Amino acid sequence: MEMTKKRGILLFLALAAVVAAIIIFHRNPGADPQEELWKKILSCGVILGACVVFIKLYDKLTVLPVELYQSRHLIWKLAKNDFKKRYAGSYLGAVWAMAQPVVTVAMYYVVFDLIMDSRAGVLRDGVEVPFVLFLTAGLVPWFFFSEALTNGTNALLEYNYLVKKVVFKISILPIIKIIAATFIHAFFVLVMLIIAALYGYYPSVYTIQLVYYSFCLFVFVLALCYTTCAVVVFFKDLSQIINIVLQIGMWATPILWNMEGLGDTWRFIVKLNPLVYVVNGYRSAIYEQEWFFRDFFSTMYFWIVTVVLFGFGALVFKRLKVHFADVL
Repeated sequence: MEMTKKRGILLFLALAAVVAAIIIFHRNPGADPQEELWKKILSCGVILGACVVFIKLYDKLTVLPVELYQSRHLIWKLAKNDFKKRYAGSYLGAVWAMAQPVVTVAMYYVVFDLIMDSRAGVLRDGVEVPFVLFLTAGLVPWFFFSEALTNGTNALLEYNYLVKKVVFKISILPIIKIIAATFIHAFFVLVMLIIAALYGYYPSVYTIQLVYYSFCLFVFVLALCYTTCAVVVFFKDLSQIINIVLQIGMWATPILWNMEGLGDTWRFIVKLNPLVYVVNGYRSAIYEQEWFFRDFFSTMYFWIVTVVLFGFGALVFKRLKVHFADVL
């Protein structure tokens, strides 16, 4: 056990050292040197702090990932059952899951494109795309995030009968909900690719990045859900608060509007939202034809925030789970 812990710590420190080295030696010729220096100092400081916390709280932080890995086969089986159960008894079944996002995109297209004659405008590097494609590439990740966060938050409440079973690993419940939401997301990605092809943007090698950005979003929402699902057991109003935050978040994220028209200060503030990285990534993969590592510091920022949130969520979940059965 002690050897496993040492190997885990050494592996994490080695990974952190590699990331820190990449950050230090990365050069962006078009950036302000002073701004780049501050970004590097801040990034390395966060990495150093993460290493200290990981070493000190190794046992608590690694329990959750280990449980998920050990239960991977059960997770997949329960996720498929959860998806089927949701639409059991209806004539069209899972078609209803696909219908809502498609109808939403169609509604936005009619209102903003046909009636208001909106245009996406010139994007990065002079790329100009139809508004419906610009809109769909932003809505695809947002719908997944919204559904996964909502369902993942309420996972313990919905499966309260499993929470009370002593031998059941309740840590797998949030990820079951998120995987079930991924099935719908995969269909919606296919719809997006069809729309892109209709406008002449055919799949290319850059399209493969959709897998990467979907994984980013999956891990990010999972990190959030371990905190929210644990807190909502004791504070039921959190579900309503999340619904309101999601409504605000859709407008705070550049889904219906173009971020390139903002000034430097506002653009910096907007990019503090980790979802901006994912939304821009989907658009890059579809029509901008850019690799994810081009915006290096945005990539580092996203993963640093995600890892911190996951570690925080793991600690909160472990601290509160002993009281779940009593409350539920």
